Parts: sequence; C-alpha cells; structure tokens
Amino acid sequence: MFHRSLFVVTSGLICLIAVGADAQQYPMLDQVAAKVVQKYQNSSCQQLAAERGQPPTRQRAAMEERVVRLLHEDPGMRQEFLNRVAAPIANKLFECNMIP
Repeated sequence: MFHRSLFVVTSGLICLIAVGADAQQYPMLDQVAAKVVQKYQNSSCQQLAAERGQPPTRQRAAMEERVVRLLHEDPGMRQEFLNRVAAPIANKLFECNMIP
C-alpha cells in the first residue's frame, strides 16, 4: 500500500540518479524534494487515489527499482530526501484517509 503511494517520490528521485546528487552534496535534492512535496500538496485526495490505483508501467517499475537501489547505496541521500518529503506526504495521506 505504501509502496504505491511512493510513485511520485520515486519518479522525482530519477533526477537525483542522473545528477548522482544531501543538500550540499546533492544540488538537485532541494528542487526534487520541493517538487515532490508540491505534488502532494497540490493534488486532491481523489487524484492521489486514482494515481495510486494505476498499475506501474514497465518503465516506472524499472525506475522504481533503480531508485530503491540508489537509496540503499547512498544512506546520506536517502536520509536527506526522506527528511524533507516524509512528513508532508504522510500528512496528506492521513488527511485523505489513505493511511490509518
């Protein structure tokens, strides 16, 4: 369930893969994190539910796999990114009754 809700996060992280990008060490992190947070803040609950219900395409599944691998390989990037996006995403999902 939570995996599906992270599709925006994972697609945003694709930019970080290309840059090889922590805020000081990863210059694109600020922009990507802001874009992910903005996506959740500007999306309605109905939009998020509809996107969540769509099966991932092969391309998106491959991107998600690469992102997960990158986050496992770079704990500093993972910590910085999640510190920035986790609370806004969790709050929105809670407001939308998508998590208990």
